[in-house]
Amino acid sequence: MLEVFITIFTIYTLIKVYVSVMQIGYISDAKKLDPVLLQPAKYQIAANYAIKKERLAIAETFVEYVVFLFWVYGGFKYLQQALGIDNGILSSVLFLFGFFAINYILTLPLEVYRVFGLDKAFHFTKTTPKLFIIDQLKSAAIFAVVGGIIFAILSYIVENFSNWWLWSFVVIFIFIVLVNMLYPTLIAPIFNKFKPLDDAQLKADIEGILKEVGLNSDGIFTIDASKRDARLNAYFGGLGKSKRVVLFDTLLEKLNRQEILAVLGHELGHYSHKDVFKNIALMGLFLFALFFIVGNLPESLFLELGLVANGGAKIALIALLLPIFSFIYMPIMGLVSRHNEYEADKFGAKIGGKENLINALLKLVSENKSFPLSHPLYIFFYYSHPPIIERLKELGYDESNKNDSVILGFLNDA
Repeated sequence: MLEVFITIFTIYTLIKVYVSVMQIGYISDAKKLDPVLLQPAKYQIAANYAIKKERLAIAETFVEYVVFLFWVYGGFKYLQQALGIDNGILSSVLFLFGFFAINYILTLPLEVYRVFGLDKAFHFTKTTPKLFIIDQLKSAAIFAVVGGIIFAILSYIVENFSNWWLWSFVVIFIFIVLVNMLYPTLIAPIFNKFKPLDDAQLKADIEGILKEVGLNSDGIFTIDASKRDARLNAYFGGLGKSKRVVLFDTLLEKLNRQEILAVLGHELGHYSHKDVFKNIALMGLFLFALFFIVGNLPESLFLELGLVANGGAKIALIALLLPIFSFIYMPIMGLVSRHNEYEADKFGAKIGGKENLINALLKLVSENKSFPLSHPLYIFFYYSHPPIIERLKELGYDESNKNDSVILGFLNDA
Protein backbone atom coordinates (compact mmCIF):
# COMPACT_ATOMS: atom_id res chain seq x y z
CA MET A 1 0.00 0.00 0.00
CA LEU A 2 2.82 2.39 0.82
CA GLU A 3 4.35 1.84 -2.63
CA VAL A 4 1.02 2.84 -4.19
CA PHE A 5 0.98 6.13 -2.30
CA ILE A 6 4.61 6.87 -3.17
CA THR A 7 3.82 6.19 -6.83
CA ILE A 8 0.75 8.45 -6.73
CA PHE A 9 2.69 11.26 -5.04
CA THR A 10 5.50 10.87 -7.60
CA ILE A 11 3.03 11.14 -10.50
CA TYR A 12 1.41 14.16 -8.86
CA THR A 13 4.84 15.81 -8.50
CA LEU A 14 5.77 15.14 -12.13
CA ILE A 15 2.46 16.55 -13.37
CA LYS A 16 2.94 19.71 -11.33
CA VAL A 17 6.46 20.18 -12.67
CA TYR A 18 5.27 19.51 -16.22
CA VAL A 19 2.51 22.13 -15.94
CA SER A 20 5.00 24.66 -14.59
CA VAL A 21 7.48 23.93 -17.38
CA MET A 22 4.74 24.37 -19.97
CA GLN A 23 3.75 27.67 -18.38
CA ILE A 24 7.34 28.92 -18.42
CA GLY A 25 7.74 27.98 -22.07
CA TYR A 26 4.43 29.58 -23.00
CA ILE A 27 5.24 32.88 -21.30
CA SER A 28 8.79 32.88 -22.69
CA ASP A 29 7.31 32.72 -26.19
CA ALA A 30 4.48 35.16 -25.46
CA LYS A 31 6.83 37.84 -24.13
CA LYS A 32 8.44 38.03 -27.60
CA LEU A 33 5.11 38.98 -29.18
CA ASP A 34 3.34 42.33 -29.26
CA PRO A 35 2.26 43.39 -25.74
CA VAL A 36 -1.27 42.63 -24.62
CA LEU A 37 -3.10 44.98 -22.21
CA LEU A 38 0.18 46.36 -20.83
CA GLN A 39 2.72 48.86 -22.07
CA PRO A 40 5.88 47.18 -23.49
CA ALA A 41 8.08 47.75 -20.44
CA LYS A 42 5.47 46.53 -17.97
CA TYR A 43 4.63 43.62 -20.24
CA GLN A 44 8.24 42.43 -20.07
CA ILE A 45 8.41 42.94 -16.30
CA ALA A 46 5.17 40.97 -15.79
CA ALA A 47 6.48 38.16 -17.99
CA ASN A 48 9.80 37.97 -16.16
CA TYR A 49 8.04 37.92 -12.79
CA ALA A 50 5.67 35.15 -13.90
CA ILE A 51 8.59 33.04 -15.16
CA LYS A 52 10.64 33.44 -11.99
CA LYS A 53 7.59 32.79 -9.84
CA GLU A 54 7.01 29.52 -11.70
CA ARG A 55 10.64 28.49 -11.33
CA LEU A 56 10.21 29.01 -7.60
CA ALA A 57 7.05 26.89 -7.75
CA ILE A 58 9.09 24.06 -9.29
CA ALA A 59 11.61 24.30 -6.46
CA GLU A 60 8.74 24.25 -3.95
CA THR A 61 7.30 21.16 -5.62
CA PHE A 62 10.60 19.29 -5.34
CA VAL A 63 10.99 20.33 -1.70
CA GLU A 64 7.44 19.09 -1.06
CA TYR A 65 8.37 15.75 -2.64
CA VAL A 66 11.54 15.42 -0.57
CA VAL A 67 9.59 16.24 2.60
CA PHE A 68 7.00 13.61 1.68
CA LEU A 69 9.72 10.98 1.22
CA PHE A 70 11.31 12.03 4.50
CA TRP A 71 8.10 11.32 6.38
CA VAL A 72 7.20 8.02 4.73
CA TYR A 73 10.76 6.63 4.86
CA GLY A 74 11.19 6.95 8.60
CA GLY A 75 10.32 10.49 9.63
CA PHE A 76 6.94 9.55 11.06
CA LYS A 77 8.41 6.56 12.88
CA TYR A 78 11.29 8.48 14.46
CA LEU A 79 9.08 11.39 15.52
CA GLN A 80 6.60 9.08 17.21
CA GLN A 81 9.37 7.18 18.96
CA ALA A 82 11.05 10.39 20.11
CA LEU A 83 7.85 11.68 21.69
CA GLY A 84 6.82 8.37 23.20
CA ILE A 85 4.02 6.16 21.94
CA ASP A 86 0.69 5.90 23.68
CA ASN A 87 -2.93 6.49 22.81
CA GLY A 88 -3.29 9.63 24.90
CA ILE A 89 -4.55 12.88 23.46
CA LEU A 90 -1.48 14.80 24.64
CA SER A 91 0.83 12.42 22.79
CA SER A 92 -1.15 12.90 19.57
CA VAL A 93 -1.21 16.69 19.90
CA LEU A 94 2.55 16.83 20.47
CA PHE A 95 3.10 14.54 17.49
CA LEU A 96 1.04 16.85 15.26
CA PHE A 97 2.85 19.95 16.53
CA GLY A 98 6.15 18.23 15.75
CA PHE A 99 4.96 17.24 12.29
CA PHE A 100 3.84 20.73 11.33
CA ALA A 101 6.85 22.41 12.97
CA ILE A 102 9.31 20.29 10.97
CA ASN A 103 7.38 20.97 7.75
CA TYR A 104 7.49 24.68 8.52
CA ILE A 105 11.24 24.68 9.16
CA LEU A 106 11.98 22.73 5.98
CA THR A 107 9.93 25.04 3.76
CA LEU A 108 10.79 28.36 5.46
CA PRO A 109 13.90 29.13 3.33
CA LEU A 110 11.82 29.17 0.14
CA GLU A 111 9.24 31.43 1.76
CA VAL A 112 12.00 33.84 2.83
CA TYR A 113 13.35 33.85 -0.73
CA ARG A 114 9.87 34.48 -2.16
CA VAL A 115 9.35 37.52 0.07
CA PHE A 116 12.84 39.03 0.23
CA GLY A 117 14.26 37.74 -3.03
CA LEU A 118 11.59 37.48 -5.71
CA ASP A 119 8.91 39.91 -4.53
CA LYS A 120 11.51 42.41 -3.33
CA ALA A 121 13.25 42.39 -6.71
CA PHE A 122 9.98 43.25 -8.47
CA HIS A 123 9.00 45.89 -5.89
CA PHE A 124 5.96 44.01 -4.61
CA THR A 125 6.81 43.48 -0.98
CA LYS A 126 7.46 46.23 1.52
CA THR A 127 7.81 43.76 4.35
CA THR A 128 10.84 44.31 6.58
CA PRO A 129 12.65 41.43 8.32
CA LYS A 130 11.20 42.67 11.62
CA LEU A 131 7.63 42.69 10.29
CA PHE A 132 8.14 39.27 8.69
CA ILE A 133 9.32 37.80 12.00
CA ILE A 134 6.45 39.42 13.88
CA ASP A 135 3.96 37.99 11.37
CA GLN A 136 5.51 34.54 11.72
CA LEU A 137 5.32 34.72 15.52
CA LYS A 138 1.71 35.86 15.43
CA SER A 139 0.82 33.04 13.04
CA ALA A 140 2.64 30.54 15.25
CA ALA A 141 0.78 31.76 18.33
CA ILE A 142 -2.59 31.46 16.60
CA PHE A 143 -1.64 28.02 15.32
CA ALA A 144 -0.55 26.91 18.79
CA VAL A 145 -3.82 27.94 20.40
CA VAL A 146 -6.35 27.13 17.68
CA GLY A 147 -4.39 24.19 16.29
CA GLY A 148 -3.92 22.72 19.74
CA ILE A 149 -7.67 22.80 20.39
CA ILE A 150 -8.53 21.29 16.99
CA PHE A 151 -5.82 18.62 17.32
CA ALA A 152 -7.09 17.64 20.76
CA ILE A 153 -10.69 17.36 19.57
CA LEU A 154 -9.73 15.33 16.49
CA SER A 155 -7.44 13.05 18.52
CA TYR A 156 -10.23 12.40 21.01
CA ILE A 157 -12.62 11.55 18.17
CA VAL A 158 -10.12 9.17 16.52
CA GLU A 159 -9.53 7.35 19.80
CA ASN A 160 -13.18 7.01 20.78
CA PHE A 161 -15.29 6.64 17.63
CA SER A 162 -15.13 3.85 15.07
CA ASN A 163 -16.40 6.18 12.34
CA TRP A 164 -13.90 8.85 13.41
CA TRP A 165 -13.44 10.14 9.87
CA LEU A 166 -17.09 11.27 9.66
CA TRP A 167 -17.07 13.18 12.96
CA SER A 168 -13.64 14.62 12.17
CA PHE A 169 -15.02 15.91 8.89
CA VAL A 170 -17.91 17.56 10.75
CA VAL A 171 -15.50 19.28 13.16
CA ILE A 172 -13.24 20.60 10.40
CA PHE A 173 -16.18 21.75 8.29
CA ILE A 174 -17.66 23.68 11.23
CA PHE A 175 -14.21 25.14 11.91
CA ILE A 176 -13.94 26.41 8.32
CA VAL A 177 -17.37 28.06 8.55
CA LEU A 178 -16.37 29.73 11.83
CA VAL A 179 -13.12 31.01 10.30
CA ASN A 180 -15.11 32.59 7.45
CA MET A 181 -17.40 34.23 9.98
CA LEU A 182 -14.69 35.48 12.32
CA TYR A 183 -11.83 36.33 9.96
CA PRO A 184 -12.76 39.98 9.24
CA THR A 185 -13.41 40.88 12.88
CA LEU A 186 -11.03 38.70 14.92
CA ILE A 187 -8.22 37.34 12.76
CA ALA A 188 -7.41 39.97 10.12
CA PRO A 189 -7.03 42.81 12.71
CA ILE A 190 -4.20 40.84 14.32
CA PHE A 191 -2.08 41.48 11.22
CA ASN A 192 -3.45 44.77 9.86
CA LYS A 193 -4.78 48.00 11.29
CA PHE A 194 -8.42 48.57 10.40
CA LYS A 195 -9.92 52.04 10.46
CA PRO A 196 -13.28 53.34 9.27
CA LEU A 197 -13.26 54.79 5.78
CA ASP A 198 -12.82 58.56 6.15
CA ASP A 199 -13.90 59.50 2.60
CA ALA A 200 -17.47 60.60 3.36
CA GLN A 201 -18.59 60.64 -0.28
CA LEU A 202 -17.17 57.19 -1.06
CA LYS A 203 -18.64 55.83 2.16
CA ALA A 204 -22.07 57.19 1.25
CA ASP A 205 -21.82 55.69 -2.23
CA ILE A 206 -20.86 52.28 -0.84
CA GLU A 207 -23.68 52.37 1.71
CA GLY A 208 -26.05 53.25 -1.14
CA ILE A 209 -24.87 50.21 -3.12
CA LEU A 210 -25.26 47.93 -0.11
CA LYS A 211 -28.79 49.17 0.42
CA GLU A 212 -29.58 48.78 -3.27
CA VAL A 213 -28.57 45.12 -3.34
CA GLY A 214 -30.10 44.33 0.05
CA LEU A 215 -26.89 43.52 1.93
CA ASN A 216 -25.92 44.59 5.42
CA SER A 217 -22.47 45.32 6.78
CA ASP A 218 -21.08 46.14 10.20
CA GLY A 219 -18.76 48.74 8.72
CA ILE A 220 -16.65 50.01 5.81
CA PHE A 221 -12.94 49.88 6.58
CA THR A 222 -9.52 50.49 5.09
CA ILE A 223 -6.45 48.47 6.03
CA ASP A 224 -2.77 49.33 5.89
CA ALA A 225 -1.94 46.67 3.29
CA SER A 226 0.81 48.88 1.84
CA LYS A 227 3.12 48.15 4.76
CA ARG A 228 3.56 44.64 3.36
CA ASP A 229 2.56 44.66 -0.28
CA ALA A 230 2.00 46.97 -3.23
CA ARG A 231 -0.79 44.91 -4.80
CA LEU A 232 -4.34 46.25 -5.03
CA ASN A 233 -7.32 44.47 -3.53
CA ALA A 234 -10.67 44.75 -1.75
CA TYR A 235 -13.08 42.26 -0.25
CA PHE A 236 -16.46 41.91 1.36
CA GLY A 237 -15.74 39.35 4.04
CA GLY A 238 -17.44 37.41 6.76
CA LEU A 239 -20.78 35.67 7.27
CA GLY A 240 -23.88 36.64 9.15
CA LYS A 241 -23.58 39.92 11.09
CA SER A 242 -19.78 39.98 10.87
CA LYS A 243 -19.63 41.09 7.22
CA ARG A 244 -17.25 43.96 6.52
CA VAL A 245 -16.36 45.97 3.46
CA VAL A 246 -12.55 46.11 3.43
CA LEU A 247 -10.55 48.31 1.05
CA PHE A 248 -6.77 48.09 0.77
CA ASP A 249 -5.10 51.48 1.08
CA THR A 250 -3.23 50.65 -2.13
CA LEU A 251 -6.57 50.39 -3.94
CA LEU A 252 -7.69 53.79 -2.67
CA GLU A 253 -4.43 55.29 -3.86
CA LYS A 254 -4.53 53.95 -7.44
CA LEU A 255 -8.23 53.81 -8.37
CA ASN A 256 -10.71 56.66 -8.60
CA ARG A 257 -14.05 56.62 -6.81
CA GLN A 258 -16.10 55.20 -9.70
CA GLU A 259 -13.56 52.45 -10.33
CA ILE A 260 -13.55 51.50 -6.64
CA LEU A 261 -17.34 51.24 -6.70
CA ALA A 262 -17.14 48.98 -9.75
CA VAL A 263 -14.60 46.70 -8.05
CA LEU A 264 -16.71 46.62 -4.91
CA GLY A 265 -19.76 45.89 -7.04
CA HIS A 266 -17.93 42.81 -8.32
CA GLU A 267 -17.24 41.65 -4.76
CA LEU A 268 -20.85 42.28 -3.74
CA GLY A 269 -21.90 40.23 -6.75
CA HIS A 270 -20.36 37.16 -5.12
CA TYR A 271 -22.48 37.69 -2.03
CA SER A 272 -25.60 38.50 -4.01
CA HIS A 273 -25.17 35.24 -5.97
CA LYS A 274 -24.45 33.23 -2.79
CA ASP A 275 -21.01 32.28 -4.13
CA VAL A 276 -19.54 32.13 -0.62
CA PHE A 277 -22.02 29.43 0.37
CA LYS A 278 -21.42 27.58 -2.91
CA ASN A 279 -17.69 27.56 -2.22
CA ILE A 280 -18.23 26.33 1.33
CA ALA A 281 -20.44 23.53 -0.01
CA LEU A 282 -17.79 22.53 -2.55
CA MET A 283 -15.15 22.61 0.17
CA GLY A 284 -17.42 20.42 2.28
CA LEU A 285 -17.64 17.83 -0.48
CA PHE A 286 -13.88 17.89 -0.87
CA LEU A 287 -13.25 17.40 2.85
CA PHE A 288 -15.84 14.64 3.08
CA ALA A 289 -14.13 12.72 0.26
CA LEU A 290 -10.70 13.28 1.82
CA PHE A 291 -11.70 12.08 5.28
CA PHE A 292 -13.69 9.16 3.87
CA ILE A 293 -10.77 7.86 1.80
CA VAL A 294 -8.13 8.29 4.50
CA GLY A 295 -10.52 7.00 7.16
CA ASN A 296 -10.93 3.75 5.28
CA LEU A 297 -7.29 3.05 4.50
CA PRO A 298 -6.05 -0.34 5.70
CA GLU A 299 -4.24 -0.49 9.04
CA SER A 300 -1.38 -2.21 7.21
CA LEU A 301 -0.36 1.20 5.81
CA PHE A 302 0.49 2.44 9.30
CA LEU A 303 2.51 -0.73 9.92
CA GLU A 304 4.50 -0.04 6.74
CA LEU A 305 5.13 3.48 8.00
CA GLY A 306 6.29 2.11 11.34
CA LEU A 307 3.49 3.99 13.09
CA VAL A 308 1.07 3.21 15.86
CA ALA A 309 -2.27 4.23 14.31
CA ASN A 310 -3.32 6.71 16.99
CA GLY A 311 -5.08 10.03 16.51
CA GLY A 312 -1.94 12.00 15.75
CA ALA A 313 -0.75 9.55 13.10
CA LYS A 314 -4.09 9.51 11.26
CA ILE A 315 -4.51 13.29 11.23
CA ALA A 316 -0.88 13.75 10.09
CA LEU A 317 -1.48 11.30 7.25
CA ILE A 318 -4.45 13.37 6.11
CA ALA A 319 -2.27 16.50 6.12
CA LEU A 320 0.48 14.69 4.19
CA LEU A 321 -1.89 13.52 1.46
CA LEU A 322 -3.87 16.77 1.31
CA PRO A 323 -1.82 18.26 -1.59
CA ILE A 324 -2.69 15.32 -3.86
CA PHE A 325 -6.41 15.58 -3.18
CA SER A 326 -6.30 19.37 -3.53
CA PHE A 327 -4.54 19.15 -6.89
CA ILE A 328 -7.15 16.73 -8.20
CA TYR A 329 -10.05 18.81 -6.90
CA MET A 330 -8.71 22.24 -7.90
CA PRO A 331 -9.90 22.03 -11.54
CA ILE A 332 -13.44 21.39 -10.33
CA MET A 333 -13.30 24.32 -7.93
CA GLY A 334 -11.67 26.44 -10.63
CA LEU A 335 -14.37 25.68 -13.19
CA VAL A 336 -17.12 26.77 -10.81
CA SER A 337 -15.13 29.76 -9.57
CA ARG A 338 -14.38 31.06 -13.07
CA HIS A 339 -18.07 30.92 -13.92
CA ASN A 340 -18.85 32.84 -10.72
CA GLU A 341 -16.28 35.49 -11.60
CA TYR A 342 -17.92 36.19 -14.95
CA GLU A 343 -21.28 36.59 -13.21
CA ALA A 344 -19.74 38.84 -10.55
CA ASP A 345 -18.22 40.99 -13.31
CA LYS A 346 -21.67 41.42 -14.84
CA PHE A 347 -22.99 42.46 -11.43
CA GLY A 348 -20.09 44.87 -10.91
CA ALA A 349 -20.59 46.40 -14.35
CA LYS A 350 -24.27 46.91 -13.59
CA ILE A 351 -23.55 48.52 -10.22
CA GLY A 352 -20.49 50.61 -11.04
CA GLY A 353 -20.57 50.90 -14.81
CA LYS A 354 -18.97 48.66 -17.41
CA GLU A 355 -16.40 51.24 -18.45
CA ASN A 356 -15.32 51.84 -14.85
CA LEU A 357 -14.90 48.13 -14.19
CA ILE A 358 -12.84 47.72 -17.37
CA ASN A 359 -10.58 50.61 -16.33
CA ALA A 360 -10.25 49.17 -12.84
CA LEU A 361 -9.30 45.72 -14.16
CA LEU A 362 -6.69 47.24 -16.44
CA LYS A 363 -5.18 49.15 -13.55
CA LEU A 364 -5.17 45.98 -11.43
CA VAL A 365 -3.28 44.15 -14.17
CA SER A 366 -0.74 46.95 -14.45
CA GLU A 367 -0.19 47.62 -10.75
CA ASN A 368 -0.15 43.92 -9.77
CA LYS A 369 2.22 43.12 -12.66
CA SER A 370 -0.06 40.31 -13.78
CA PHE A 371 0.98 38.72 -17.05
CA PRO A 372 -2.26 38.54 -19.07
CA LEU A 373 -1.58 35.24 -20.87
CA SER A 374 -1.21 31.68 -19.60
CA HIS A 375 -0.95 28.15 -20.96
CA PRO A 376 -4.39 26.44 -21.17
CA LEU A 377 -3.15 23.59 -18.98
CA TYR A 378 -2.03 26.04 -16.31
CA ILE A 379 -5.41 27.78 -16.43
CA PHE A 380 -7.16 24.42 -16.08
CA PHE A 381 -5.29 23.46 -12.92
CA TYR A 382 -4.68 26.76 -11.16
CA TYR A 383 -6.92 29.59 -12.27
CA SER A 384 -9.73 30.48 -9.86
CA HIS A 385 -10.42 33.56 -12.00
CA PRO A 386 -10.78 33.59 -15.79
CA PRO A 387 -7.80 35.02 -17.69
CA ILE A 388 -8.04 38.78 -17.40
CA ILE A 389 -8.19 39.24 -21.15
CA GLU A 390 -11.24 36.94 -21.32
CA ARG A 391 -12.95 38.87 -18.53
CA LEU A 392 -12.36 42.11 -20.39
CA LYS A 393 -13.72 40.66 -23.63
CA GLU A 394 -16.87 39.57 -21.82
CA LEU A 395 -17.28 43.17 -20.67
CA GLY A 396 -16.99 44.38 -24.26
CA TYR A 397 -13.37 45.53 -24.26
CA ASP A 398 -11.63 45.24 -27.63
CA GLU A 399 -7.84 45.14 -27.33
CA SER A 400 -7.44 45.84 -31.05
CA ASN A 401 -9.60 48.97 -30.94
CA LYS A 402 -8.64 51.06 -27.93
CA ASN A 403 -8.91 54.46 -29.53
CA ASP A 404 -12.64 54.80 -28.93
CA SER A 405 -12.33 54.11 -25.23
CA VAL A 406 -11.40 56.22 -22.24
CA ILE A 407 -9.06 53.37 -21.35
CA LEU A 408 -6.54 54.67 -23.83
CA GLY A 409 -5.76 57.58 -21.56
CA PHE A 410 -4.82 55.24 -18.74
CA LEU A 411 -2.76 52.99 -20.99
CA ASN A 412 -0.75 55.91 -22.30
CA ASP A 413 -0.08 57.18 -18.78
CA ALA A 414 0.82 53.79 -17.30
